[in-house]
Amino acid sequence: MSQNIYDLANELDRAIRQLPEYKAVEVVKVSIEGNPEAKTILEQYLAFQSDLQQQLQAGQIPNDDVQEKMKEFNRHVQANLLLTEYFSKQQQLSIYISDLEKIIFKPLQDLF
Repeated sequence: MSQNIYDLANELDRAIRQLPEYKAVEVVKVSIEGNPEAKTILEQYLAFQSDLQQQLQAGQIPNDDVQEKMKEFNRHVQANLLLTEYFSKQQQLSIYISDLEKIIFKPLQDLF
């Protein structure tokens, strides 16, 4: 292989950053940073998601309070146009990321 695998990874990094979908997420993220309400909701939502993920990884099943809090966060996110757009744009970008993961991890899957 004439090109170092790390050079390829860095080239992929640059290519992802040039995707229109990536740039769209960036634009909305800047708008959120300039909107205190949207920024606060997003920060709280992401912190809650992180806590929930840790609980699930520890084998804990979310209780009714946690499920209700999730519904409440979803209502707040859906009521905020910036956040709705942000998550929509993230979803569009995630299609590329999912496809790239399949390609990158295929050689490892072939080993097992």
